[in-house]
Amino acid sequence: MTATYTFDIFSSLDGYGSHSGNWGGYWGKQGPEFLDHRLALYEQEQRMVFGATTYRSNAAMLASIPMEPELLDPWVTRMRNLPATVVSSTLQGPLDWPDATLESGDAVDIVARLKEESEVPLRSHGSLSLNRALMAAGLVDWVQVTIFPVITGQTGVDSIFQGAADFDLELIESRTFDGNTQELIYRPTLHS
Repeated sequence: MTATYTFDIFSSLDGYGSHSGNWGGYWGKQGPEFLDHRLALYEQEQRMVFGATTYRSNAAMLASIPMEPELLDPWVTRMRNLPATVVSSTLQGPLDWPDATLESGDAVDIVARLKEESEVPLRSHGSLSLNRALMAAGLVDWVQVTIFPVITGQTGVDSIFQGAADFDLELIESRTFDGNTQELIYRPTLHS
């Protein structure tokens, strides 16, 4: 049985994965429905997959916050405690992440092997360049985009699909949280 792989990403309406402005986390648009949904999503058994840049960013962010549960959103605490594979040719172990394995080599080969071997679904939150390569290789089963109701034309950072191949997307599921945040789940197929 092949494990499914989900590319899970947060986005502004104009396609940026983060910002350099004063918006705050989630662009300041998180609400209780959204946060409850994220926790339920991450309570499921799964393996996280990160590229080096996202791992470094997450590890630095979490290191700057005392590891007191009330200071982190519960889903982030849960994500940090899930088993993880970090794909990198530049990082050195040990990693500052519980239950993380460092894998060096071609990301496509590593994730193809993980999909064959894993008994639980695989999920990657962020890791843009890694996931663009995995999509091009046909290894991403679901693209889960949470669109926050903002346009970050001046402060947008990390264009999610810049440089990606062309894809057709089949909408599998859509939800609205807190009246204004959209979650869209697509099945991607390389456009021919």
